[in-house]
Amino acid sequence: MKIEIDTVKGFQDFLPPESLKRRVVKETIEKYFKLYGFFPVETPLIEFDNLMSSGEEAEAVSDRFKLQDRGKRNLGLRYEFTFQLQRIFKQNPNIKLPFKRYQIGEIFRDEPVTSNRFRQFTQCDVDIIGDTSTKADAELLSLATDFLKELKIETEIQINNRELLTSLIKSVEIEDVQGVMRELDKIEKIGIDLVKSSLRKYTTTNQIVTLFKLLEKDIKFYKENKFQGINELENLIEECKLRGIKVKFNPFMIRGFGYYTGNIFEVKEKGKDAIGAGGRYDNSVGKYSNREIPAVGISFGLERVTQLANIIIPDVAKTILISISQDKETLALAKKLRNANIPCVVSTSKPGKAMEYANAYQIPFAIFIGEEEKSKKKYKIRNMKDGKEQLITESQLIKKLEK
Repeated sequence: MKIEIDTVKGFQDFLPPESLKRRVVKETIEKYFKLYGFFPVETPLIEFDNLMSSGEEAEAVSDRFKLQDRGKRNLGLRYEFTFQLQRIFKQNPNIKLPFKRYQIGEIFRDEPVTSNRFRQFTQCDVDIIGDTSTKADAELLSLATDFLKELKIETEIQINNRELLTSLIKSVEIEDVQGVMRELDKIEKIGIDLVKSSLRKYTTTNQIVTLFKLLEKDIKFYKENKFQGINELENLIEECKLRGIKVKFNPFMIRGFGYYTGNIFEVKEKGKDAIGAGGRYDNSVGKYSNREIPAVGISFGLERVTQLANIIIPDVAKTILISISQDKETLALAKKLRNANIPCVVSTSKPGKAMEYANAYQIPFAIFIGEEEKSKKKYKIRNMKDGKEQLITESQLIKKLEK
């Protein structure tokens, strides 16, 4: 039998230096999740298929990975995290609210693959469950602004409100609100003209023209005409101002998932595609608990954020220790360096081969431990970038590598 030695379509490996960059980006995001007081949650990769297929979340995903276990139970790989919260709150009714939760983990979708869309990706979610105020919405945008600033990604935040959108669509007497929203959500992909054309299956040309005229109005117009959702949107704008966050109102921004109920938002690379998005989903978490549990969340794809992050990629190791027939002394030095939190690699290869290895993995320093170094109780350290060498004591060595 011929074995196909290839990566499965839609899946990818991450090797150095990309794997190192991903690690730094992930740690930066998680740092801010913790700084804002969110607790980590971990959930299974596999859930019952009927749980995954029963919600509005599934409508926005063209296909999922399905499987069966030995008991012939229909299961599947999770395609997002939100539907799992419904199960968690059903099984754990005594969770203290508000519950501030974050999760970073793998998501699987059996969808068409593009250069920026894969079938397995790492999602970074943060949610506030049990808080109805727009302060919670603004806190998520503040958190996102902070970590993206540290990663030196220039962004803009666009906001809208699903209740406002529903009110606008109903005002022109269109019945299939969700269907119209699904078409409007395609504007960035296929353009306004094609969207207007596809909307004819839901309503008349006159109603389409009227709807688009309404969508081009400003917040003042919506407030004066008392459209639902406008007060919630205005409150979010004010809360963002208090936190020094700039937001831009975009009445054409929809968000694909049907479970959104109020404010929605997208964080975009300036002038380009979204790198994170979310919103309020007040009718979802309590679905199986017979409870009304308000919730708001935002999600970022680790792959996209890593691609845009403008950061220095850390070294695989700070130094390589090259033993020249002095293995015992080399291992003792390695232990001291690691105790000082200085990553190092030990090599017993010939010096030329060891330095070749250091160059391949961009290890900045090489330390030689031979008979001469042993007798002088000093170490020869070589800067791998400029080739300069110096003989220094152990304490000087540690100080140099700690910088």
